[in-house]
Amino acid sequence: METVIGFTAIAVAILIGLGALGVGIGMGLLGGKFLESAARQPELAPMLQVKMFIVVGLLDAVAMIGVGIALFFTFANPFVEQLAKVAV
Repeated sequence: METVIGFTAIAVAILIGLGALGVGIGMGLLGGKFLESAARQPELAPMLQVKMFIVVGLLDAVAMIGVGIALFFTFANPFVEQLAKVAV
């Protein structure tokens, strides 16, 4: 039982960590490309800014879904219940 809980904690840490890393890299690339395109064509900056904020919202949603799944595994771990059924 302790092994399942330990592996779940490691999986949760990896899930949240890689999700945050991916979002950070994605936002960095997105911001850099936005600044580059706004510098090349300043008249398109307002339209590009709206699209950038939409994509940033979608990127944040990916991270929040990862946090939600991690919290599910932390507090309502289905693997512990299955292990308890098998052990009985």
